Amino acid sequence: MLTDGKRLHTESTGHALLTEVYRAHVDDYPKFFKMDTLCKVGFLASELLLQQEGDERFVPRDDRAVVLFCQNASIKSDQAFEDTIRDREQFFPSPSVFVYTLPNIVTGEIAIRNKYTGETNLIVLPRRDDQQIQQHARQLFLDGTATSVITGWIDAPDNEHFAADMWIIQSS
Repeated sequence: MLTDGKRLHTESTGHALLTEVYRAHVDDYPKFFKMDTLCKVGFLASELLLQQEGDERFVPRDDRAVVLFCQNASIKSDQAFEDTIRDREQFFPSPSVFVYTLPNIVTGEIAIRNKYTGETNLIVLPRRDDQQIQQHARQLFLDGTATSVITGWIDAPDNEHFAADMWIIQSS
């Protein structure tokens, strides 16, 4: 795992890696343990990114957008929710699973944690395309409301395989 070009020492792999990174670098947001894998990945990547940025944290900002891109959206949570409603005899829809069938939850969690009230969005692409990511992020500056955007690629096709590559773009 790399952050700001430097290797982060970790002992774990797969889903356990997320908890290890949380415990070592964040450890003050209990909602983390309720999140699905996609949300954990995006949340942790944003935490590491914002720690590296070094600006004051947790102050209200309406000029920062959070727009992320992925390929698989919330597929694992969709499947988990389907499992709670498949059997008519054991029909028990789970609200705690359902909320994570909304892939935008990850951008919302980042915004809530950091008190951002700018645009938030998660956009699904057929594959990672950094040029399209950059282009879309820069379009957010056109109306003058955003002065910076947390953007990048996150994905979690299953609970053991995931990726995150985030950066901050400043308006010129």
